[in-house]
Amino acid sequence: MTGYIVGALVPIVFTLLLRSSKKVKKRGVPVDVGGEPGYTIRNSRFPSPVETSWEGISTLAELFEQACKQHADKPLLGTRKLILREVEVTEDGRSFEKLHLGDYEWLTYGKTFETVCDFASGLVHLGHKREERVAIFADTSEEWFIALQACFRLNVTVVTIYASLGEEALCHSLNETEVTTVISGNKELKKLVNISGQLDTVTRVICMDDEFPSSANGRWTISSFADVKSVGRASPVDADLPLSADVAVIMYTSGSTGLPKGVMMTHGNVLATVSAVMTIVPGLGSKDVYLAYLPLAHILELAAENLIPAVGGIIGYGTPLTLTDTSNKIKRGTKGDATVLSPTVMAAVPAILDRVRDGVRKKVDTKGGLAKKLFDLAYSRRLSAINGSWFGAWGLEKFLWDFLVFKKVRAVLGGRIRFLLSGGAPLSADTQRFINICLGAPIGQGYGLTETCAGATFSEVDDTSVGRVGSPLPCSFVKLVDWPEGGYLISDSPMPRGEIVVGGSSVTLGYFKNEEKTKEVYKVDERGMRWFYTGDVGQFHADGCLEIIDRKKDIVKLQHGEYVSLGKVEAALSINPYVDNIMLHADPFHSYCVALVVASQHAVEDWASKQGVAFTDFAELCEKEETIKEVLSSLVQIGKKAGLEKFEIPAKIKLLSTPWTPESGLVTAALKIKREAIRKAFSEDLAKLYT
Repeated sequence: MTGYIVGALVPIVFTLLLRSSKKVKKRGVPVDVGGEPGYTIRNSRFPSPVETSWEGISTLAELFEQACKQHADKPLLGTRKLILREVEVTEDGRSFEKLHLGDYEWLTYGKTFETVCDFASGLVHLGHKREERVAIFADTSEEWFIALQACFRLNVTVVTIYASLGEEALCHSLNETEVTTVISGNKELKKLVNISGQLDTVTRVICMDDEFPSSANGRWTISSFADVKSVGRASPVDADLPLSADVAVIMYTSGSTGLPKGVMMTHGNVLATVSAVMTIVPGLGSKDVYLAYLPLAHILELAAENLIPAVGGIIGYGTPLTLTDTSNKIKRGTKGDATVLSPTVMAAVPAILDRVRDGVRKKVDTKGGLAKKLFDLAYSRRLSAINGSWFGAWGLEKFLWDFLVFKKVRAVLGGRIRFLLSGGAPLSADTQRFINICLGAPIGQGYGLTETCAGATFSEVDDTSVGRVGSPLPCSFVKLVDWPEGGYLISDSPMPRGEIVVGGSSVTLGYFKNEEKTKEVYKVDERGMRWFYTGDVGQFHADGCLEIIDRKKDIVKLQHGEYVSLGKVEAALSINPYVDNIMLHADPFHSYCVALVVASQHAVEDWASKQGVAFTDFAELCEKEETIKEVLSSLVQIGKKAGLEKFEIPAKIKLLSTPWTPESGLVTAALKIKREAIRKAFSEDLAKLYT
């Protein structure tokens, strides 16, 4: 009993002492810079942008070679062995592939480096020249990583393309960059064959899988990944290492508007981001295990997988569909990637974390009874504590809740997660708190773009606030400039506001073969610093942390002159449990907004069951007037709670039963909505909402 009292009183006293001090920790401080006038903040610990954290290292190729020599005998890359692949057929006739995967099989640092050198030599013997470009078009895997590092050793620029990219965008990306060699998976190879007649420069394809078509109408030669390694092993070729200013990657954006643009990233750009992130993640080192499952064609994942070897960590590969024991492709009764690997560090996009949150809540709601009451009590007690209340669950009570309730939730991702990196889109406050409490791990929420090599801001581990994206990374300066048309000025009170402009060593060269667009959004100031104009609108808090509050391109002026920020409203409404995805639509010729809402099947069906609403399938349920009324009413309530104006909240909605996926072309590979594609696909539905 004494231990419980002490455990409860210590944090109360500590909190009171902490609150009595009004000093705010400065995470970012003002800095004098050139270029357009504005309000600029740098990281408080670094007076100038960081370029490298390793003495004598200026490229990704040098960084990887150094790591492999330092940790030669330690495991680096792991892939799970496939035990069984089978197809399950449901009662309604639909078929689903299910996998039984075994343990991880590992390559050491030394063996990985040897394989990289072999593949690089094989690439040369295949006929690929230094001045030609290689495209990697495949899902994330150890072969993807090996191919990337092999190209770096030859100073060959890699064109990265999302595996989910459509044929038109794929053709555009390969032709624009004049790629001669494509490294792909078997699934992606089929897409290449379909557009083979439209590809101008591809002469050779390397397939990562053992089984592949023997030819493609004679337009190119096809080799296996294993054969290229074997050829290189037999006839080694010396490395041709790059310089810091050489282009490492041309990374095609996921194309949320129109055809994707190729962003040119130098070795120095990516190294700057890698160096900066290393200073943010607490204690990152050789004991860390990283679960890699996001697309390597995304800068967040590419930077992470170059950082982990640099600190002597381990990378285990998985997929979004095999991540947990209940993931769609995992055979019932077998284990998901996270359970087998037990990672300590993960990167995630908000959509993935939202799914984890929804999955846990669904399981808790299904159990009901005492289990649900216990979970709700534990969650509310910990939430009070995290929000700063000394009457929340601290000390011994926190330990008990962790042991009794949250231990099972943490097992979903292997039970050892100590840090999560979130980026690619805004993370809702609800999800951030849920992950903090249930996984017991801090989330480092970052803000960055492909054009800044993911570098801009990142929240520090001791910053428990929500809704913000942290202070500038050590590689970046972040400036706000006036946008008078939108009503955002750096002179605004209580916080300076304006368009976000990012400068520093991580800012990329520009768009490949698109000088006009490059000149529009990239600027070099009189001091030689390169700046990127993001189009996002933010405000700086007193401690130097940034908050994203708007988006210039998402502003629509309604019939009576009110301005609506589509992204801001969507972010506020997306926390609704009935909502799986949402796109707000505003028309300048009308005085109100409408929305397309992809319904959350579990939440909507659960409501229907409780209300006694009869339905034969989910599509029918989404068409019912009472269902639409319930979801719309819920959106209105959440909108009001979020402080939205009446004209910002949708007056009518269309409820959709089919999820938006990258394969449908309605969201990007990073799961951001493709506004124009959705408008086009649902043009008739949107028109009806205005009648």
